[in-house]
Amino acid sequence: MIKISTQFDGGHIEVVDAHDPANIQLKLPKDNAADFRQWFYFRVQGAAYQHLQLNFINAGEASYPAGWTDYQAMCSYDRVNWFRVHSNYENGVFSIHHTPLAGSVYYAYFEPYTYEQHLNLLGDVQSSGLCQITDLGSTLEGRDMNLLTIGNQAASDLKIWIIARQHPGESMAEWFIEGLLGRLLDHQDATARALLDQATFYIVPNMNPDGTVLGNLRTNAAGANLNREWQNPTPERSPEVYLVREQMHQTGVDLFLDIHGDEALPYVFVSGNEGIPSFDERLAQLQTQFKAQFLLASPDFQDKYGYEQDQPGKANLNMATSYVGETFKCLAYTLEMPFKDNNNLPDDDYGWNGQRSLRLGEAILTPIYAVLDHLR
Repeated sequence: MIKISTQFDGGHIEVVDAHDPANIQLKLPKDNAADFRQWFYFRVQGAAYQHLQLNFINAGEASYPAGWTDYQAMCSYDRVNWFRVHSNYENGVFSIHHTPLAGSVYYAYFEPYTYEQHLNLLGDVQSSGLCQITDLGSTLEGRDMNLLTIGNQAASDLKIWIIARQHPGESMAEWFIEGLLGRLLDHQDATARALLDQATFYIVPNMNPDGTVLGNLRTNAAGANLNREWQNPTPERSPEVYLVREQMHQTGVDLFLDIHGDEALPYVFVSGNEGIPSFDERLAQLQTQFKAQFLLASPDFQDKYGYEQDQPGKANLNMATSYVGETFKCLAYTLEMPFKDNNNLPDDDYGWNGQRSLRLGEAILTPIYAVLDHLR
């Protein structure tokens, strides 16, 4: 008897028919209060050594159907070690083909970073003695919005703001933050020490705790896409953005990074602020310098493939990077990682995963350090 369950942090799937292991019928559910759908995370029991074909019969209705092309699902027996399993997309149906070697197995759209892991991360960084945790307020479902502050907080310090996971299904973003924090809090790392001599870091590891627990792809508990709320956030619809934005206006911002994942593009890339009204030669030079140093710091990063640049003055100021860049006249980037593999450095077993995201988070300190003296 096969059992499929989702009653855990981030679990998300709709079971249509699980009687035939070779033709299990599933549906991708919507976000809890919006029409986005693509994230899945579920447990299968009772199928050891049986060939499973898991058919997502409404995959063609996903928010990003191009995301299924050349995509391989993620699988784990212990929720620690994740690997890719053979998958294909045809005629609007996404199918996973796998023979589990144990009676309990998990499948997910990407390696999860659960809310419990998030809380553990906060505990670990606090114990470093270098990190202060601030409670900014609560989400709509009562979860804590926490800000990590690392540095001397001197008035003369440069203010580096980094947020992640406005879209909760983009769990690679919090893996990235874990790597960044691990290096930044390493007393033996010369780059980290040099950065903290001049800058204070303000980091929000998870902008959307409710969406994380609910198994949403892009929205919070009210159905708000947080990365379209930055000009006029409200405590009733988007308290996460409202609270973080208020804190930004208190501290100021000299550099801003917003960490995401992209469903369709199999690359690591950044998206800049060419379209904001105040974009000028200074910001253009900062962007160029940052990218050049990032290319040296990590071969996983590239600058050939990405989003089209906004035309001058046409940026959407409801988006975090545009809003912050325009408001504070600072270097601001959106960083995207793949749900698939990185075509620059492919890995058939793991694709892009949590550990590679973590290593990229470590590498980001190098380009930050490279531009530090030019931010003001």
